Amino acid sequence: MIIINGIVVDPAQELEGPGTVYIRENRIERVTPGAYTPAEGDADEEIIDARGCYVFPGFIDMHVHFRDPGQTHKEDILSGAAAAAAGGVTTVCTMPNTSPTVDSVETLRYIQEKAKDAPVRIEQLSAITIGEGNETPVDFKAMKEAGAVAFSEDGKSVMNTALFREALKKIAGIDGIVMSHCEDRDLVAGGVINAGEKQRELGLPGITNAVEDVIAARDIFMAAEQGVQLHLCHCSTKGTVELMRMAKRMGLNVTAEVCPHHFTLSDSDIPGDIGNYKMNPPLRSEEDVQALIEGLRDGIMDVISTDHAPHTEEEKSKGFRSPFGIVGLETSAALTFTALVGPGIITVSDMVRLMSKKPSEILHMEKERGNLKPGALADAVIFDPSVQWTVDPGKFRSRGKNTPYAGKVLLGKVVTTICDGKIVYTE
Repeated sequence: MIIINGIVVDPAQELEGPGTVYIRENRIERVTPGAYTPAEGDADEEIIDARGCYVFPGFIDMHVHFRDPGQTHKEDILSGAAAAAAGGVTTVCTMPNTSPTVDSVETLRYIQEKAKDAPVRIEQLSAITIGEGNETPVDFKAMKEAGAVAFSEDGKSVMNTALFREALKKIAGIDGIVMSHCEDRDLVAGGVINAGEKQRELGLPGITNAVEDVIAARDIFMAAEQGVQLHLCHCSTKGTVELMRMAKRMGLNVTAEVCPHHFTLSDSDIPGDIGNYKMNPPLRSEEDVQALIEGLRDGIMDVISTDHAPHTEEEKSKGFRSPFGIVGLETSAALTFTALVGPGIITVSDMVRLMSKKPSEILHMEKERGNLKPGALADAVIFDPSVQWTVDPGKFRSRGKNTPYAGKVLLGKVVTTICDGKIVYTE
């Protein structure tokens, strides 16, 4: 396979310009700069003309929920993987808050077996405690040896601080990664929306910034104490950005992600008691949004992930009594390009750094993923920056249609996704 006439963007090689990508079986063979020059034998290859498009390494989404096992009417591994492919995502990290929880090797094996038929690469996280939110830690060593890519209590925080400290110590001992959902459950107090003017207007219980900031601070300092690698999930507040700024200044082994909905929408954009605007963490103030954007621009925030969280239409029809969560895999790249690259806040190379390069480094996969270096796995996405399109949830590959972006016009679209040297999505 040869991808010709595209603008190759790969910050891992400091590439941004016209080039040709050669794929041999399931590996990147080489990238040659400049215009494509046909060579003897090329006629036998599959040629993909990327004229007018960017060619990126496949995106890596560190934070998705595929609801499998247990709630496959919302999403399963194969439907979620199809949504990922449509969004240019060639590796996803699926969270463990399924039913049953991914807290045993047996459940982990079930997911790994089903993932063999998926069009993209599925990496599974393990819970930190049995059943999540309990007092008994999982067998960290067994879960890592079985293939768990990291440990998380996503959807909850480990509220027992002494238990969390002991877990961090054990995970550090196996060179594991902790991905923290930063939420002080004792402070939530039934909140469903960001505490502020919109919350008061709708007469709903609010969630303050301290709910996130308190646990973010705790987890940063405890991870530093135990020497464990920490990644903060779905950061939403100005306070967390400042905590990350401090952590970077101190040289701590901490990274953080931001979701597109948190840098493109604020609570003032919520039109009413509509369930597709309910997510956790909630949409915050405009001040928080600007802080997140500055953190992404300045390199303080490391990754763009989606927190893709599908629910049924019936569940989401109940306004802010609906479950938390929105889908995001099929809109993430376009939202990033529209909101950040188009206005010149970040460069297109920064976009690839945030969505491909840095996630691969955090997950220690940079030798094979997140770049287009010779020998890397042949995961690539062709992205057309000139396409304007309107978000239509009815066309999503995901079973979840719960998005606040329905009807929104976006700039830039994934037109082809290649995973393992095979085309897994095309417009």
